[in-house]
Parts: sequence; C-alpha cells; structure tokens
Amino acid sequence: MTTHTATNPSYAQLPIIDLSAADRGPQARALLRAQLHSAAHDVGFFQLVGHGVTRAETDALVSAMRAFFALPVADRLALDNVNSPHFRGYTRTGDERTRGARDWRDQLDIGAERPAHVPAPGEPAYWWLQGPNQWPAALPELRTAALAWIDRLSGVAGRLLHELLAAIGAPADFYDPVFGRSAHPHLKLVRYPGSAGDGIDQGVGAHKDYGFLTLLLQDTVGGLQVQREDGLFHDVPPLEGAFVVNLGELLEVATNGYLIATNHRVVSPPGATERFSVPFFYNPRLDARVEPLPFPHATTAPGITDDPANPLFAEYGYNELKGKLRAHPLVAERHHADLLSPA
Repeated sequence: MTTHTATNPSYAQLPIIDLSAADRGPQARALLRAQLHSAAHDVGFFQLVGHGVTRAETDALVSAMRAFFALPVADRLALDNVNSPHFRGYTRTGDERTRGARDWRDQLDIGAERPAHVPAPGEPAYWWLQGPNQWPAALPELRTAALAWIDRLSGVAGRLLHELLAAIGAPADFYDPVFGRSAHPHLKLVRYPGSAGDGIDQGVGAHKDYGFLTLLLQDTVGGLQVQREDGLFHDVPPLEGAFVVNLGELLEVATNGYLIATNHRVVSPPGATERFSVPFFYNPRLDARVEPLPFPHATTAPGITDDPANPLFAEYGYNELKGKLRAHPLVAERHHADLLSPA
C-alpha cells in the first residue's frame, strides 16, 4: 500500500499531474499515483497535462465557441434555455444564479444528445434533465465540435478516475457500472464579458460541482480562484495545454470526505476584457446510486462537508436537479414550478 504524506502547499500554483506517466512503467505510475493521492486528498484541484488531447482538437472547439458568441444576439436567444425543460441551451448574461446571487456570464449548456425523458408518474423528477440540445442552425460545426469534445473528454476523465481510485488503494473499476453509455456528461461553453460595471465582480460565485470530476479548459485571461487549505481564495494561473481538474461532490460522498470537493469561483475580468472557458463535467447515469468506496484509508475519512444550504445526495440525478433548479430560476419557474420549495 502506498503511504500518503501531505506536502507543504504552494499557493502560487496547483499541483501539476502528468497523466501520461501511467504509460511509462511501474515507477513512473507509482509516482503519478502518489501525486494524485496528495492532490485529491489535500487540495481537490490540480492541473492535468499529458492527457493526449491535441492542439488541433482544442482549436476546433475554441474556434466554434468563439463563432457562437460572435453570432447576433437574436441568434443566440433563439436557443434560450428558458425554452428547454431539460436546462439545455443559451443562458443570457445575468440570468444564472450561484447561492442566489447573479453570475455575470453567458453560456451554452450541452449534454449527451438523447431524446427527452419526461418522467412518468412515480418516476424521479431528475429524468427531466435528459433531453435534446439546442444548436444554432447557422453554425453546424459547433454541434460537431462539442459532441466530439464530450466523447474525447469522457475518455480522458474515465482514465483519470481509474488512476485516482487506484491511487488511494481502491478498485480502479469500482464505479464503471454507473458510467458507460447511459452516463450524463455535461459541457458548458462560457463567456465572461468583462466587468458588470456595478462594483460586483462575481463572474460565477463560490460553489462546488455536482458530479465526479470536472475538466476545465481556460484561456489566458485568468480569473479562476480556488479556496485552499488556508481558507482563502487563490488565483489559478492559466497553464498552456493543461486542464484544471477538480473533484465533485460525489467523490466526497463516495469517500466520506477523504477526497474533497473544493469551493471555487471566477472573478470577472476587468473592463470589457472577455474571458472564455469550457468546463466539462464527468457525471454518472442520472439514476446511479453512488455506493461507498472500499479503500484502506476509509477509517481516517473525516465525513462529508456539513452544509445545510447544500445537502448532498448519493443518487446523482437528485444532486444535479437540486443545482439546476437553483442556478436557473427562469427555467425552473416556467417548467418545474411544482418542484420548487414554497417561499
């Protein structure tokens, strides 16, 4: 069993993990797993390199994303997510909320391309989260690039999850049954248009992600901040060719708090400076129940974060539905008023 030693954290940069080390022999793989163990247990965030995603693949997505945000406002609003009971489509700047406060960004939400699943009587309400995407007719390359990105990063995230579980002494394939063809990946194409001009610099407020892993492609502008062990929010400097990876709430639940889901936020760029980012969320099936992970450090796990304002659910669909109803109040009010708590 690999011993775990916490290192003295450096706040100038997150840990940098080279996934390609898994293919360079037993010694390199052992070092990779020791680094993963420390990063996931101590920080909950790291920069991932050696992932195999090429510059050409990245450029295809970024080019299509920039073209989308360059479309006339009317073309983007034709995909308004208020028209989708599945929370898919375009969110106008200021329409999303984090912990009740306005986020100053606009975005396109995309998931696996599947037919709508309207919950039958007695079925969980989270099946509303499955449904078709909304695509701009004038930009067919966006659909191609976005769905290819979901497939590509699902593969990277699956490989990373295997290495992470093995790193803490758990069976690497323990959660394979909750992914597969029915997994529920989620992609956001996000633009931060600069400062709102009202003195509030919340690009997106402090939050944790719902699922297992998030892989973020960020541009060179910066603004992402992570809450570190000292309780303060620290900048995450952009690293060329890297994904910023963070653990979601389900891994915290699965390990009873041994692995941590960490608060993070984005501070709006100054003036009229635009910032683009592409978070990819590696999520299991909506109906997946996340069983406790068997691993040798379980007896030292501190328990999951106790936040009455943010209850954690072991069944993934409820975890995501909770977040969507809060983040997109206009969609919730139009399509899901019966799911909202009375004031």
